[in-house]
Amino acid sequence: MILVFTDLRTTGEKMAETVCPDPHQLRQLAAARMPYGKYAGRFLVDLPEPYVVWLVAHHLPSGFLGRQLLEIYEIKVNGLEELLRPFIPRDNQ
Repeated sequence: MILVFTDLRTTGEKMAETVCPDPHQLRQLAAARMPYGKYAGRFLVDLPEPYVVWLVAHHLPSGFLGRQLLEIYEIKVNGLEELLRPFIPRDNQ
């Protein structure tokens, strides 16, 4: 379970919101690989953080891959990569 703080624009207050990550989505994210470029074939979670930050700031792809990269970005900037490691398929480590 993760607590997320939502900014209430009308009052300027912050409210805690509980978010429960979907285990299927975490497994899917952990198994996702970069489909192109210098890091083609690498698990998204194993991409260098500066590269992920650059992608998000300058060249984020659209669609599903873009959403996955945004999720990886949030995981990396918060130092949570190790939380995905148990979900990486064993035969592909």
